[in-house]
Amino acid sequence: MSTTAGNVIRCRAAVAWEAGKPLVIEEVEVAPPQAMEVRLKILYTSLCHTDVYFWEAKGQNPMFPRIYGHEAGGIVESVGEGVTDLQPGDHVLPVFTGECKECDHCKSEESNMCRLLRINTDRGVMIGDGQSRFSINGKPIYHFVGTSTFSEYTVCHVGSVAKINPLAPLDKVCVLSCGISTGLGATLNVAKPPKGSTVAIFGLGAVGLAAAEGARIAGASRIIGVDLNSNRFDEAKKFGVTEFINPKDYAKPIQEVLAEMTNGGVDRSVECTGNVTAMISAFECVHDGWGVAVLVGVPHKDAEFKTHPMNLLNERTLKGTFFGNYKPRSDLPSVVEKYMNKELEVEKFITHSVPFSEINKAFDLMLKGEGIRCIINMEG
Repeated sequence: MSTTAGNVIRCRAAVAWEAGKPLVIEEVEVAPPQAMEVRLKILYTSLCHTDVYFWEAKGQNPMFPRIYGHEAGGIVESVGEGVTDLQPGDHVLPVFTGECKECDHCKSEESNMCRLLRINTDRGVMIGDGQSRFSINGKPIYHFVGTSTFSEYTVCHVGSVAKINPLAPLDKVCVLSCGISTGLGATLNVAKPPKGSTVAIFGLGAVGLAAAEGARIAGASRIIGVDLNSNRFDEAKKFGVTEFINPKDYAKPIQEVLAEMTNGGVDRSVECTGNVTAMISAFECVHDGWGVAVLVGVPHKDAEFKTHPMNLLNERTLKGTFFGNYKPRSDLPSVVEKYMNKELEVEKFITHSVPFSEINKAFDLMLKGEGIRCIINMEG
């Protein structure tokens, strides 16, 4: 049992006091974990676009002060009552969604959308008692998606923590707890491209590049990247992308361009932008008879997907996915093993690193569109 177990821990956290303003490194108090909770020491975290989106308070209920962060790797410091799966010292990845293992979704082999721990961006407190585990001078600080990894210590529900191989380097595999697994799983678990097939990837950000990496691992012969930013094309070659098209270079709809390039359509497509026009293109560009399109990007709340029903009747399949259809506790350890046995290359996703004291630099890089993932070393 750790010497800090059962006690309040004082540590550094990057607190967002208001929308769009630089995070402030503060000393916070982190309460001990309650029933079915664990307290983690975060060693490395990375910045995901979702953190920036909610920090900017675009299109949802603003909640401040708040501790963001949800892609991370750490070590269990202590566990609350009823926790049997984890113990102090375990190496873990906290996850923005969860797996309670009790609900109908968790018991289904077909779903990973846990009823209890499914992502909830509006919840700023713990599920068990509706309270925050973070405070400054007695004033509560809100949690973010059950993880809040921009703190040296954080408290999570046990169902949102995946135990992984202790030999896996946390400064690398921390990026597997969100975007990379989302894109990778969208291809490997949902699109399932046959060896030698043609795959189109819409959007070449971190998730799209991970989807391309999945196509490469699956043995696709052609991986066509579609993006409005031609500067992304060179980088994408490292992830197996073989051809690139920019919709701005064509007068006709991009689905028609893809159909002409591929003798009637691609075998699989994965849409990673959330733009509804791209979603429709991703569906309409797949081949009739066997084509499968997978939607990953999250659309605007008022968006509507419109296509002619004949596109479906002609045996095209449209699918959606959440977190790459991975169950966090059951499946993430095997994704880490893909990295450990050199099947999955994680290093090429990591383009920058900064010490925790300079976390705002990571936000600056993302806002400028530079790089893919920036690792934040919590000890710096």
